[in-house]
Amino acid sequence: MANGRNRGTKGDSGRDSGGFVALPWSVLDSPAYADLSHPARSLLWEIARQFVRDNNGRLLASREHLATRGWRSADVIQRAKEALLAAGFIYETVKGHRPNKASWYAVTWRALDKLAGYDEGAAAGFVRSAYQRHQKNAVLSPSRGTERHPIAPSHGTGRPSSVPSHGAIKATFDPSPVPSHGHHLDMPSAAVGTTH
Repeated sequence: MANGRNRGTKGDSGRDSGGFVALPWSVLDSPAYADLSHPARSLLWEIARQFVRDNNGRLLASREHLATRGWRSADVIQRAKEALLAAGFIYETVKGHRPNKASWYAVTWRALDKLAGYDEGAAAGFVRSAYQRHQKNAVLSPSRGTERHPIAPSHGTGRPSSVPSHGAIKATFDPSPVPSHGHHLDMPSAAVGTTH
């Protein structure tokens, strides 16, 4: 019985015709890929889409090129590009400059193609599979560890004392608010008992 592999025809009859992006599972399953934002992942696919056979090192991520693919924000492109560079998925072979020189990039899961026009030292600095060396940041945890702590005061949950911790309240012997000769309302009027 014949199947797509042994029919003697070229190509894969089980998919649409045309080129395709060959992205290894090692890239998609890597911790570095899991850490990428959605725009950075999308940009990685856009860059990988440009690879045809022998142009790894001359791939574009310029605003002008990406605008034709639906990208609108220069800030989103820049942040995504920086994330891909930092994670080791792409490598810059030519530094772009104004007014009209775009940067060139290579994907690191493929060998760097030998092309004219790279910046000095670019080929020597290329690290194949650099994304695999990406280390995920450690999860922060309290210095005492992550064990569950009771929700209680450090001295325990014993019965609270009815006396403040600094002792019983001492009486103060300040002057009384009532004068020593009595309250003025309790005293007879000075006019009482006088005759005219």
